[in-house]
Amino acid sequence: MATRPATDTQVLAGRPFPLGAHPEAGGVRFAVTSAVAEAVEVCLIADDGGERRIELTERTFGVWHGLVPGVTPGQRYGYRVHGPYDPIRGLRCNPAKLLVDPYAHRITGRLTDLGAAQGFSGDPDRGPMSTVDSLGSVPLSVVASPGGPDTGSKPEVPFEESVIYELHVKGFTELHPFIPEALRGTYLGVAHPVAIEHLTRLGVTTVELMPVHAFADEPSLVRAGRHNYWGYSPLGFFAPHPGYASEPGREVEEFRSMVAALHAANIEVIVDVVFNHTCEGGPDGPTLFLRGLDAPAYYLHTKRGHMADITGCGNTLDAGSPTVVRLVTDSLRYWTQELGVDGFRFDLASTLGRPRGGMFDRDSTMLTAITTDPVLSRCKLIAEPWDATGEGYRVGDFGAQWAEWNGRYRDTVRDFWRGVTGVRDLAYRLSGSSDLYDHNLRRPWQSINFVTAHDGFTLRDLVSYNEKHNEANGEDNRDGTNDNRSWNHGAEGETDDAAIVALRTRQARNLFATLMLSTGTPMLLAGDEMWRTQGGNNNAYCLDDETSWVDWTPTPETEPMLSFARRVVRLRAYSPALRQPEFFEGRTTPTGKPDLVWFRPDGEEFDEIDWFDESRRTLCMWIDGSNSQARNREGALVTDHSWLLILHAGEDDVEVVLPGPEYGATYKPTLDTGTADGSPAYVGVLEPKSRIVVGARSVQLLRAPRDLVPWPLP
Repeated sequence: MATRPATDTQVLAGRPFPLGAHPEAGGVRFAVTSAVAEAVEVCLIADDGGERRIELTERTFGVWHGLVPGVTPGQRYGYRVHGPYDPIRGLRCNPAKLLVDPYAHRITGRLTDLGAAQGFSGDPDRGPMSTVDSLGSVPLSVVASPGGPDTGSKPEVPFEESVIYELHVKGFTELHPFIPEALRGTYLGVAHPVAIEHLTRLGVTTVELMPVHAFADEPSLVRAGRHNYWGYSPLGFFAPHPGYASEPGREVEEFRSMVAALHAANIEVIVDVVFNHTCEGGPDGPTLFLRGLDAPAYYLHTKRGHMADITGCGNTLDAGSPTVVRLVTDSLRYWTQELGVDGFRFDLASTLGRPRGGMFDRDSTMLTAITTDPVLSRCKLIAEPWDATGEGYRVGDFGAQWAEWNGRYRDTVRDFWRGVTGVRDLAYRLSGSSDLYDHNLRRPWQSINFVTAHDGFTLRDLVSYNEKHNEANGEDNRDGTNDNRSWNHGAEGETDDAAIVALRTRQARNLFATLMLSTGTPMLLAGDEMWRTQGGNNNAYCLDDETSWVDWTPTPETEPMLSFARRVVRLRAYSPALRQPEFFEGRTTPTGKPDLVWFRPDGEEFDEIDWFDESRRTLCMWIDGSNSQARNREGALVTDHSWLLILHAGEDDVEVVLPGPEYGATYKPTLDTGTADGSPAYVGVLEPKSRIVVGARSVQLLRAPRDLVPWPLP
């Protein structure tokens, strides 16, 4: 394509900060950082594909900048960087490659020709620099208009009152029959009243959006002719993903409108952010942005110049680099201040605490910069506390301001309900995981409890498959974890055996109830409440089809599961004792009894030997609610009742003796997973020391009412 010289263009100096492209003073100010560049051109791309190159002659603090008069919002652009090309030293500047602005607020197009985007010829480390121009084969940055729809007041839901719901923007509404077809699978689809009604009726307080940063297909998928669906392959850290806009070019406005609609329903928005790697892959990947701008400033390299990989994705952003620290904190502030989000879930967050790829440090420069920032410190900060290495598994090791995905919770609860472990570890998970979090000024709600997430089986598949079935991914079923801790209950996959189906649905209710009745912050996977299946696929990252989309079709199985889910979430919301803000310590309550007591089925308290009996399959947890006060969903300050939670994973029914009158004057059955909707089979009042039968593989919850404390639920 023709290059139109810009010799007649007057470029004003402008300012180096903030970075990115910003309309001002009759033009647009461009600013991009590169310490290794010898020259930088901003390239304006016309509608016909022609290019106008303008050299940025000002360089301040390593930032190349200039104000170009006459440029307006909507202008497509990119950068060409002239500088050293020496892969052995990690230097890969190549002016033939048009680069996306990492600070662009909008990005358009996709990678269509991997070969044209590669910066090398032949061997990626030893071959010469490619001279193939990538224009026309790569995504472009777009100058965005400032401002947009108001995002509303942030709900600021306390963690201990939160119920998190992990969803994929497209997959959540792509099949919804009551959302206009043009809005399905988009930001405005999530904002639609029927989608929000589903969330509010379920009791969700916080949605956690899978990646919404602009992303691109990683090299392996491009070669295979496939596409990334999940989005864990970032191309831009400021631009909302354009593929989720109902109208091309309006992704920023529509994202803000979605946030406003959720905020109006008192629902928070957390976004899943990927600051550990990018879509550029390993050394044989494309040169799309950071690699060509200043690879040593952004990526972790070995001493021989090779790209280090502790993420399993081909490259690793260097959390010890000041350039990366600035990029991350600038991005986070933009998303919360300008786009209105309430918090962030950090993918493979352990990498952020491993500067230069070293040992994990909870007080690293990156993690400290985030938690001490006056804006970001007010956000919900959730770490996925591991990476692709053994050194990176850091559950319980993050600092005081971080919540964490508790992988130990997931594994323990799965193991208990498939009957392969005792109750000792389960007791820790039910009571807030004090063994992991009762240090460093942390609280039980900093344990994000989950049984399922996007990465792994759905709830239905967890009780329907012993093995993964990922053949559709095109990798001969090699991808995805083999550590599923699942149980098919007698048949692999779908079956017409009524007994197996009944056991599966009861086990699903057990898992869901355990999650919602545990101390900590529960996280649900979108669609689990409607019995969603992925056909046994536990890694559907590249399947943008019915495998991954939520099916809203009501069936005889989905309706009872949804009713049960709503019942248990609502029960938690009205029961402060079930969402303790402090760890249990055996402290004396106003009743004169400890705040937490563990009972055996015979009504006696657990002793030390009992905890190490791996054959035990029944655990009774007494929670004294007399000192538990909290705001309910209506904002009223309520004092809770006391509770007896019974979990029984044995294959036969068990007789349980209720605690004596010193614990509860009476007991009222409140939940029973042995019924389809969780309603208790017995609705009367039980006396202390009564003997009850708890069905095989089931959960029962009994309430010990307190005088003058009303109970609002049926």
